[in-house]
Amino acid sequence: MGIDLGTANTLVYVSGKGIVLQEPSVVAIDKHDGTALAVGEDAKKMLGRTPGDVMALRPLRDGVIADSDITEMMLSQFIRRVNEGKMFRPIIVIGIPSGVTGVERRAVMDAAEKAGAKEVYLIEEPVAAAIGAGLPVAEPTGNMIIDIGGGTTEVAVLSLQGTVLSESVRVAGDELSDSISQYMKKVHNLVIGERTAEDIKIQVGSAYPTEDDDDPIMEVRGLHLLSGLPRTVSIKGGEIRESMAEPLAVIVDAVKRTLERTPPELAADIIDRGIMLAGGGALLRGLDTLIGHETGIVTHVAADPLSCVVLGTGRVLENFSQLGRVFSRRSRKV
Repeated sequence: MGIDLGTANTLVYVSGKGIVLQEPSVVAIDKHDGTALAVGEDAKKMLGRTPGDVMALRPLRDGVIADSDITEMMLSQFIRRVNEGKMFRPIIVIGIPSGVTGVERRAVMDAAEKAGAKEVYLIEEPVAAAIGAGLPVAEPTGNMIIDIGGGTTEVAVLSLQGTVLSESVRVAGDELSDSISQYMKKVHNLVIGERTAEDIKIQVGSAYPTEDDDDPIMEVRGLHLLSGLPRTVSIKGGEIRESMAEPLAVIVDAVKRTLERTPPELAADIIDRGIMLAGGGALLRGLDTLIGHETGIVTHVAADPLSCVVLGTGRVLENFSQLGRVFSRRSRKV
């Protein structure tokens, strides 16, 4: 079983079946007894809408576990769904950010073991994303992957199943949404929720203006700071692009720093092959154009950017003898 344990979404791949589960990484908890009332999509619908005795939260932040007990609870529910209630202890491969600490790695392994894993393997997300995107990571050529998730952006240069260079910055989809929330508060005096900011990003957000950009308009509802009453405001796509400029610049700078440190032979390969974008953040309109403009290297978006990491974990499981070297840490048997 391969798992992409993401800040925003969790995906599960089962050998022979493909991707069998894709749910938001959200859990709704009863504050009185600590039991899970809902997990995944049902829990996400409760964000910002819960009564006082219910708490909807995301147990992962910045790509790592923020609450181990709730993460274990969420993983257990997902594994049970995948196994259709059968008592089965799977071998699990989990994608983790390349910049995590040893303590954070152990937290992921412990949560998976307590959730019912027989053996746990960890693979760095950029490596898994590159495999899932179909890059020839086993060949002696340079491949550059940028995996933009909810909590972290992973930039890596890969060759011969290994990471030559990598950089992990904790600026990604969540920070883009936060920048929109802050912009709405400062400029329009409107307080909006996490889900509304994400909807704005998806519907009218963009990273780079295009010639045929008609500057889409969106009606946004929220709480007006001055009157304290609900209010509707019209916003344009250009405003949202401006609001996200700072976190986007951090991502671009990480790409440039990685390219500056890349050995010449591998840099030549990257110029020939281009840069590959993966992760949910790759779906932001114009992001490939922005990175291509700033680096001078053609940038591609993976065919299914959201699923790249989990597809990579699944392919490693199914081709263990050929791809076994990619693990960042050996398994721990339970």
